[in-house]
Amino acid sequence: MTEQQGPYILAGLGNPGREFRQNRHNIGFMLIDQLVRRWDLTISRMQSEALIADGRIDGEKIYLTKPQTFMNLVGRSIASLARYYRIPPSNLIVIYDDLDLPLGTVRIRPEGGSGGHKGMASIIEAVQSNRFPRMRIGIGRPSGKMDPAAFVLQDFLAEDADLLDITLQRSADCINTLLFDGIEAAMNSCNPKPADT
Repeated sequence: MTEQQGPYILAGLGNPGREFRQNRHNIGFMLIDQLVRRWDLTISRMQSEALIADGRIDGEKIYLTKPQTFMNLVGRSIASLARYYRIPPSNLIVIYDDLDLPLGTVRIRPEGGSGGHKGMASIIEAVQSNRFPRMRIGIGRPSGKMDPAAFVLQDFLAEDADLLDITLQRSADCINTLLFDGIEAAMNSCNPKPADT
């Protein structure tokens, strides 16, 4: 078990609405859905502008959240939940997409800036701290001259399906390691580039 114990908020970032469901920008939502299935939970309610599933995993209380604001306003939802459940920043784990990492790559850090990600900037401002763990999941950059802002709002390609599935399964394993073995163990096992990508 980690020294810092629960409860935890796991916040996957994305945009609400069916039209965004398979967008690259929504990989945070995709991982929350993966964890809900893995842990046999149910997204059962809306609270503080977020869809919530909660339960006890190996004795730890965990709230899995998919904020339903758009990305640049996500901080108000997450900060509201953190206040309500009295969860410190150290127990807030944010999952989001990263253009600068190729698909198949995962990076975990204990704290840091927004890296230009509007959702992360919103959270840092709203919780008044950047000292919370985060998982970045690579989505790659567009080829040619495509605007990155347009690229992130495109769906993953059919040819990406197998690697996307592997990436989400590996990311879920990494969340498990982070929660129950600690962030150092998670960084050591998850941050190195996997040999098969």
